[in-house]
Amino acid sequence: MYESVEREGGDITAADMVLPDSEPSEIVNFYSGSTVFLTGATGYLGKMCLEKLLRECFDIKKIYVMVRPKKGKNVQTRFEEIFDGPSMEPMKRKRPNFAAKVALVSGDCALPNLGLSPEDQQRLSAEVNCILHCAATVRFDEKLREATHINVRAVMDLLRMAKQMKNLKAMVYVSTAFSNCPRTQIDEIIYDPPITGAKLMSLLEALDDEKLDKVTPIIIGEYPNTYVFTKAVAENVIQTEGKRLPVAVFRPSIVIASLKEPVAGWIDNMYGATGVLLGAAIGVLRSVQGRKENVAEMVPADFVVNCCLASAWDVASMSNKEEDRADPETKTEDELAVYNFVSRPEAKITWDMYAKLAEKHATQVPSPHLVWAYFFALRPSRVHHLIAVFFLHTVPAYIVDFVAICLGKKPMLVKGYQKINKFADVIGYFSCREWVFTNKHVQELWQKLNKKDRELFEFSMQNFNWDSYFYTYVRGARAYILKDPLSTLPEGRVKYYKLKVAHYTLITVLMLLLYKILTMLFGFLF
Repeated sequence: MYESVEREGGDITAADMVLPDSEPSEIVNFYSGSTVFLTGATGYLGKMCLEKLLRECFDIKKIYVMVRPKKGKNVQTRFEEIFDGPSMEPMKRKRPNFAAKVALVSGDCALPNLGLSPEDQQRLSAEVNCILHCAATVRFDEKLREATHINVRAVMDLLRMAKQMKNLKAMVYVSTAFSNCPRTQIDEIIYDPPITGAKLMSLLEALDDEKLDKVTPIIIGEYPNTYVFTKAVAENVIQTEGKRLPVAVFRPSIVIASLKEPVAGWIDNMYGATGVLLGAAIGVLRSVQGRKENVAEMVPADFVVNCCLASAWDVASMSNKEEDRADPETKTEDELAVYNFVSRPEAKITWDMYAKLAEKHATQVPSPHLVWAYFFALRPSRVHHLIAVFFLHTVPAYIVDFVAICLGKKPMLVKGYQKINKFADVIGYFSCREWVFTNKHVQELWQKLNKKDRELFEFSMQNFNWDSYFYTYVRGARAYILKDPLSTLPEGRVKYYKLKVAHYTLITVLMLLLYKILTMLFGFLF
């Protein structure tokens, strides 16, 4: 609101009105006039970082967005597609001239020097003040060679480029909280990986694909997949080769839908916990191996983005304070900024709570896309899980596909459940284990923020309400992934109750058959 002002000798004009004093945003000021190089902008987090910067930090000078061609689409088409969809609408309404702030850079993390042309490298070197490296391959079953090129070599090459950027104020490398998952206690420090980046690259050069595939299990050792393994190696690369740079390692845990921004419940992928949520909600996922009492380590995407952008400001501030050091090479491990963005220390949620909240809210807004009634359970025993998968996934899939073949239709469910069971096994690694994370640096960062920044870049998990969060999470997954608006809710409820009746009828029939079989066996034996 404007302050009331009275003046002698005339009416008050709009020019005479002044806004009340307000505390400026230090984070917004940090990005003001800066040039940012953003990788991974076609991915979930990268796209959200781009939207947030354009919406709240519009005095930013420029954002260079690196995009690679994919699936027959050129880089310009993919670049334009970044700005489509519901997540970009709030930014477009607030900043209709956003296009003047962004520029396309063609690149590919799978290639040497990120696939950047010499001209683009020179331009970035001269102009960039901040690097946000969100690009990565997140496929758990990625071949080691591809995963290393994208997740390790690209980091090595980017660090070499960063050293040529004379005006660089901050670089944030987005890793994962599970980069050191063979450990049970994970602090905000860099741990020694099984192999250094340089040695891993030498190993890749020495082995052909066939030999590398055979020895991959030996190379990654206790790590469950090539994704977390290469992330651990990349963090070590940051530590050893980024000593003279204002660099931070940012580790979010499982990223799920947004709480508020850019729209409540925004999610565009089915990775991790969201896949469990939707699979159970539509009735296709009925079992995952996991311990109910274990902590389900997950965080909302908009909080992740806010903390990531704030960490760049923080590392730049710390770097300014260290400018008087005589020898920047004396930077120690403890001084490398590492941020574990996790929920456990402040807002713990167990897998049992997750499953109950998912069921509570999913059954409130059933979709017409339902395949069966909600019938999901976490099973701690591997044997019990496999039995459940056989009877609740495999057998129904073969029955349905058999009927489809008889009707002259294409069988699909068996192949579909093969993918679902593979996905359940991936999730099972995380739901059967538990980690103790510390996030002292994240909590300290929150304390550094002034009132304005806490409003614009909220990320504190203290007093986080999971029940109210799941209200928007479930509805967001329904709307943005299933593409099913709430206007179909009446139709969904009718289908849900029909399937529920069918579900309990089937269970009753099966129980009666089992009782009959046991009675006959008992009579035969005795």
